[in-house]
Amino acid sequence: MNRSLFITRSKKLCTLVLLFISTLLLSTSVIAEEIPLEADNWEEQQKEGDITIYTRPHPNSSFEAFKAVAILDAPLNNIMAVMANPYSCIEWVHGCTESYGFDVKNFNDRYAYSVNDMPWPFKDRDYVIHIETTSKPENNTILMHMNASADKKDVSDDYLRVSVAQTIYILEALDNNKTKMVWLQHIEPGGVLPGWLVNSLIVDIPIKSLQALEQVAQEEKYQNAHIRFDKKGIIQGVDSKLTSEK
Repeated sequence: MNRSLFITRSKKLCTLVLLFISTLLLSTSVIAEEIPLEADNWEEQQKEGDITIYTRPHPNSSFEAFKAVAILDAPLNNIMAVMANPYSCIEWVHGCTESYGFDVKNFNDRYAYSVNDMPWPFKDRDYVIHIETTSKPENNTILMHMNASADKKDVSDDYLRVSVAQTIYILEALDNNKTKMVWLQHIEPGGVLPGWLVNSLIVDIPIKSLQALEQVAQEEKYQNAHIRFDKKGIIQGVDSKLTSEK
């Protein structure tokens, strides 16, 4: 091997090593950054009916976080019955094509698997999500924290596994059988997806999803659901027609 060829290959190898290290550091930084529940730099992007979408840059990421604030024309009991159904992702989350629960310790600590369709030519993404559900009696809200847990399930060659994802739902019962829902989310979709493509979808997806959720919560199987709380006011589960049929 001549000297010039050796130097060229060495430079390429160094570049690849540096790229790998920087990617690793970037991933670590993203995982460590939580979506701020309260922040003053959310920028309103779109308002449609009772749904308003905000976005903000996420630290050390080319993918933005979004916050959706919605008043849903459905009781909290119905909404939580949808949330408790491990298969409901395909009913209301835009682009979700498969979902189910697994390794359920209890309602407050469970896992779910889902697949999301991506526009051609990009590979569909799959998610393994750890769902932690609790409630705050002092302000009558229910919180669902969902974080990616990539190594909890074997990876399929058919999909690209998302290893960094944060989602927070904050739900509150309102008068007139309505529900206020705040949905915060940041995802690192991995692969070669450009930031501009993902950022262009993060307004459309929550609007379509929340509109669908409002409709799905009116279905017969989610009617007359009951949220169970313990003596301290902490949510323990949801009883619905689906659970009674098991």
